[in-house]
Amino acid sequence: MGDYKNQYLVAQNVKVCEIDPEVKEKLRKFRFRKEKNNAAISMKIDPKTMTIILDDEYEDCTLDDLQEELPGHLPRYLVYSYCLSHDDGRTSFPLVFIFISPAGCKPELQMMYAGTKTALVTEAQMTKVFEVRNVDELTDEWLREKLALFR
Repeated sequence: MGDYKNQYLVAQNVKVCEIDPEVKEKLRKFRFRKEKNNAAISMKIDPKTMTIILDDEYEDCTLDDLQEELPGHLPRYLVYSYCLSHDDGRTSFPLVFIFISPAGCKPELQMMYAGTKTALVTEAQMTKVFEVRNVDELTDEWLREKLALFR
């Protein structure tokens, strides 16, 4: 019980991090991009400034590519524009928010990211929000299953 109580007290004290203005602008432009390929923006928290900052940008990338690029041991926020081919021949470009929260990273870091996720989702105006515990879970099949829930 004591450990749970300590985690609860730490969670109460987690500060929601600020969003860097550059990230806000990048997200706004990304929402309205015209390119017809997969692309992503990776974001992280700078613990010194308690600010969400840009980690990296990816153009013409698959989820397999992102598995290789993203750190497997650190949390990340990912906004992904996905080229989705439908059974009827149509193509759409859903924009998804993926919170990567690896098991085994520091609890304080986990809570900092989890506590800030909602503010970032709201700022990015995202409606398709998913979470994975391991970057290896990021596959086309996984994303198609998740997006099927929105039809």
